[in-house]
Amino acid sequence: MMRFLRKLRRDRRGVSAVEFALIAPAMIASYFGMAEISQALLAERKAAHAASAVGDLVAQSSSVSSADLTDIFGIASTIMSPYPTASLKMRVSSLTADAGGTPKVDWSSGSGLTALTAGSTVTGIPTGVIAAGQSVVMSEVTYTYDSAVDVVMPNAVTFTRKFYLRPRKSDKVAKT
Repeated sequence: MMRFLRKLRRDRRGVSAVEFALIAPAMIASYFGMAEISQALLAERKAAHAASAVGDLVAQSSSVSSADLTDIFGIASTIMSPYPTASLKMRVSSLTADAGGTPKVDWSSGSGLTALTAGSTVTGIPTGVIAAGQSVVMSEVTYTYDSAVDVVMPNAVTFTRKFYLRPRKSDKVAKT
């Protein structure tokens, strides 16, 4: 019996299978976690691109209508493809700084986000973006990403992006 036990102790066959059985669950979880994080980062980039595109399309016009804004919001939804757009919320606003340099809303339109009230003061704009008498287009996007796998991120993550762009064809973009 002792000879059998010594022989069994020296036998190394099957060590690889045991090591694989111990390491495989961690490696599989790591793989799905990295895939999940990559998908979330891609969704965040698409949301940022959607915000940038909304502001850029408005800033390229001297005036926009409600129908134009509906089309622009539709373009942003297309940018988010293949991600679901039910949680995509957008708002675009034209801001003009008064003589004191305080930014006020000229007009605002939203898709999912409530439009800002005309004439209201906007806070939180980075310094140097707008000076007295100048106008900017502010586009905002909020997107809630919920992973299909839920290994690393079991809860939904909300991404919020704001972009400020200067009007290109006129001093400020008018809404008709």
